Amino acid sequence: MKRRSVIALPAAALAAPHLTDALAAAGFEGPSVISGNLPIFYERLKDELTFPLAWPHAHDRDFRGWRRRARHQFESLLCQPPDRTPFEPETIDEQAAPGYRRRQVVFNVTRHSRVRATMLVPDGPGPFPAALLLHDHGARFDIGKEKLIRPWYDETRLVAAQSWADRYFSGRFVGDQLARRGYAVLAVDALGWGDRGGLTYENQQALASNLFNLGSSPAGLMAREDARAAAFLATLPEVDPRRIAAVGFSMGGYRAWQVAALSDHIAATVSACWMTGLKEMMVPGNNTLRGQSAFYMLHPGLYRHLDIPDVATLAAPRPMFVMGGELDPLFTAEGTAVAYARLTRVWSDQRAAHRLRTKTWPGLGHVFTTEMQEESFTWLDRHL
Repeated sequence: MKRRSVIALPAAALAAPHLTDALAAAGFEGPSVISGNLPIFYERLKDELTFPLAWPHAHDRDFRGWRRRARHQFESLLCQPPDRTPFEPETIDEQAAPGYRRRQVVFNVTRHSRVRATMLVPDGPGPFPAALLLHDHGARFDIGKEKLIRPWYDETRLVAAQSWADRYFSGRFVGDQLARRGYAVLAVDALGWGDRGGLTYENQQALASNLFNLGSSPAGLMAREDARAAAFLATLPEVDPRRIAAVGFSMGGYRAWQVAALSDHIAATVSACWMTGLKEMMVPGNNTLRGQSAFYMLHPGLYRHLDIPDVATLAAPRPMFVMGGELDPLFTAEGTAVAYARLTRVWSDQRAAHRLRTKTWPGLGHVFTTEMQEESFTWLDRHL
């Protein structure tokens, strides 16, 4: 076979007009990295994503069999093995509040991490329906669980948390609202937030690469920890293990349907402001293309098998309420529509369309307002 000679040309020569024309005529693409840190061939990569494991394109029509295979594939890409470490919980603080008790609990969320969680338990004998609360990202790392449960134990964090609640939650703490309605609630910091802080926005990529080198991943670790938190909640005597919901906003909304996909302890899900089709998300100008925060919602290789909403369908036919704001800048209207259609098809196939609710709130952006919360809570009451 005749071998081609490769000649290295100086940069000035490459810039010469006649060589530029020759390179273009030969099909050379340059620059190869374009706006948004995308490869110039990104559209061709997207075209190759056919999501072959998505229901109902799998090899068989048995939904339970498909779900087992799809969940196995998903779990194999978490880069984080299952963990059965004893929780060994210890209550370090409990105080009375109007209608419920505030509690700080320390437990083993994994074999590597013993964490402090906050919990609210309604007054009375129980057992109560419960909610696992998943905090958002927001590039705000000094508070995590405090974004959802009012931090009675720390005045500095209370100021920050109230500011966050004012910005996104109509000034309310979602966990406290649910506790007043009779739900036991639990919130835990993800790695990098609150008690487990030490992270900055600029260092997220370095943390991710270091976790990859250590055989783990930030998204996989977070997914496993959330599933462990759900399992821990199910062990508590005050909680009815058959009535546990996952509730979250923004990255917490992603975490909510993700933990429902991974854990059979989750009986119902409320996800606010994180749902889209993958292809519709990977477009110039989208926030995901900035990297950094995206690592917490990135499982390398997953989208060769399943689209984003396909992962959420692993929770079908259990009840799920997925919502977003019409003016949310993080997700395109097309991406939301694609995702909602995919979810609807799967729940309908399982004769469970009445258990799925999707909604786009007109005139609202990336928020979880009082009106959104109240509709979600009423929906939870009906299903739990």
